[in-house]
Amino acid sequence: MRRALLALCLLATPAVADEYGTTNPEELTWRSVRDRAERGQTDMMTCAAGYLMTKSGDHETARKIFEACAAAGYTGAMTWMSYMEQNGFGGEFDPDAAAEWDRRAAEAGDPVGKFNYGISLMRGFGVAQDEARGRALVDEAARDGLAIARRLQGAEYDLDEVTPDADTWRYAPLF
Repeated sequence: MRRALLALCLLATPAVADEYGTTNPEELTWRSVRDRAERGQTDMMTCAAGYLMTKSGDHETARKIFEACAAAGYTGAMTWMSYMEQNGFGGEFDPDAAAEWDRRAAEAGDPVGKFNYGISLMRGFGVAQDEARGRALVDEAARDGLAIARRLQGAEYDLDEVTPDADTWRYAPLF
């Protein structure tokens, strides 16, 4: 009984830092993943955790992780930041910032970034409209193997092919 009680006490001991480091550190918690990202310790698993956090509704933590991962060059985190900006998750709805994140991913060679930024250019959503440049980026994404880009090409670049009717209001001109 005493051993069981001692074991429970040790397991319940909070993380403590001293001159030798942290004893009993959190390793598998959202907070520990966020803290690693904030310290610039990014890797594929840390960046992927941002997806779980935003899907669970913890957009603030997801945003911190995606921003750190994007700064480290993870293009998938850039496209997720675009998604968050475009939907107002963890911040204000900001189509300009969404387009900028996709532009950065596209310039880094990410097929999803190319496709998304191409669509933004075609629509003039968050960026000045340039349909020819937008189609060229969609074509690049299709050459990179992105199936939805090929689907859009097959639909003769009809954006209704890849956008739900429920979102039509969002892309209407604001003037």
